[in-house]
Amino acid sequence: MVTVPQAPTLVRRGAQRPWHAAIAGAWAAIVVLVPAPGGAAEAPEVVQTVCAASHGPDGNSVAPTFPRLAGLQAEYLEKQMREFLSGKRRNEIMDASLPALKTADLTAVAAYYASQKPAAGAVADAKLAAAGKAIFDDGNTTSGVPACSGCHLPTGAGNERYPRLAGQHAVYTVAQVQAFKTGSRSNDKARVMRAVAARMSDDEIAAVAEYIAGL
Repeated sequence: MVTVPQAPTLVRRGAQRPWHAAIAGAWAAIVVLVPAPGGAAEAPEVVQTVCAASHGPDGNSVAPTFPRLAGLQAEYLEKQMREFLSGKRRNEIMDASLPALKTADLTAVAAYYASQKPAAGAVADAKLAAAGKAIFDDGNTTSGVPACSGCHLPTGAGNERYPRLAGQHAVYTVAQVQAFKTGSRSNDKARVMRAVAARMSDDEIAAVAEYIAGL
């Protein structure tokens, strides 16, 4: 249960909200009727009753606007939840979950999702992904964009400081990098992502996001 993103710049924001509600409602029904995979019977109550509606019971969300949480570092997940609670990170849909988070064991929630197996990613545009791979692996020396692999590792698996990116929905990744670029998201340590995103073109952001989706 990290963010449900702000809409990417290429999608009308108002058009997404009914769809968000429909997806969330569908997931809620699934959570009630079907035992969740990945040992969700032992998952924290808030995962079963709140988080799974958006992020999937095992952290592998179906809707591309809701991030995949399976396999994300527990330290990162807990940090994001605490920053939603403190107001350091904001999102209108996550804001609705804050009452449940206040009484949840956030360490247990983060550990649960971190322990889940990430689903395989997929690339929709091979040509775009190839362009993204070049930036992910080597950056752009002309504009000063560093290689994403330097922090998030060549496999996109990440580490204790920088989160796993591999297999993340391209739509979600684009939205978050754009948010860092505009400054509407500002909870990155030492302004690292804001500095990187500011140097990236919209085309580069889309290409990297496409490549990450297939890792």
